Amino acid sequence: MTEALIILVLAFAMDLLLGDPVYRLHPVRLMGAAVSRVERLLFSQGLRGRGGGMILTAAMLSGVSILAAAGIFLASMVPGLEFIFMVFLVYSCMGLKDLVGHTRPIARALEEGDLGRARQKLQMIVGRDPSALDSSGVARAAVESVAENFVDGFLALAFWFVAGCILGQVLGVEPAFAGVLLAANYRMVNTLDAMVGYRSSRYMQFGRFAARLDDVLNHVPARLSILFISLAALACGYDWKGSLGTGLRDRLKHASPNAGHSEAAMAGALNIRLGGPVQYAFALVEKPWMGEKGQDAGTMHIRSALKIIQAAAWISLALAVAVLAAGGL
Repeated sequence: MTEALIILVLAFAMDLLLGDPVYRLHPVRLMGAAVSRVERLLFSQGLRGRGGGMILTAAMLSGVSILAAAGIFLASMVPGLEFIFMVFLVYSCMGLKDLVGHTRPIARALEEGDLGRARQKLQMIVGRDPSALDSSGVARAAVESVAENFVDGFLALAFWFVAGCILGQVLGVEPAFAGVLLAANYRMVNTLDAMVGYRSSRYMQFGRFAARLDDVLNHVPARLSILFISLAALACGYDWKGSLGTGLRDRLKHASPNAGHSEAAMAGALNIRLGGPVQYAFALVEKPWMGEKGQDAGTMHIRSALKIIQAAAWISLALAVAVLAAGGL
């Protein structure tokens, strides 16, 4: 087994076992803190438009690249520490275990008939206003979030890690180093999109560059998600043909150029309808239905969606390992 392959497998295993522990110096939390500080600085200088957003993005990507590279270099001075540090960085950028951990309490609250608590738990994983949602609306929002965040929380990160390793090999750079660097940069862009990419009055122009860059980086992984969710549906005994068919048919029925792919595939796998009108903090957004002939989402569909995305993660990991092994990475 090669270094890059082992790093990815160990990072996945750590995320599976440990999740995302809360501590002050967590790399992604440091990214978020840095974004907030630079944003305030730019706003104080009147840089509130697209130019300011481009400066923010360039500064954050430069910063994460320099710090990650410096950390790896310093760790290399101690035998074995460089490898451990790279595993730690990739693990810190994953979010699959936390997605599952934040979603299960929603299903539990609905099963216990506590709609208020379910809405509160839902607020932790979605950007919409859950206060007016009934139990089916809460379940629908949870399933959509699970499907969409499978791409953000794991698939895209694994994709860019593997892409970085291949690019490093082509350019004559240490593949594992290039993979870790690209994975960290992907998580930085994803963090920027989460923080300033919303279409609010404050970020309509300022966050546009980061949001579009996030769209670019998620373009291929989002489309691959249809395949992996369909295969996971087959493995778990759900409707894989419906998943593939609905995913291909309804994938563009979403305001986001990427989010609809995994959501449509999940709708088909579970024979439910997703999408529809959504109330966000800034406005009511009219969305078309994906899987429009399906049934309304229920509590059992949340648990089924979690089962499917965990299986999809294993399948995509297996493919990533196969690619790295084939390339001697």
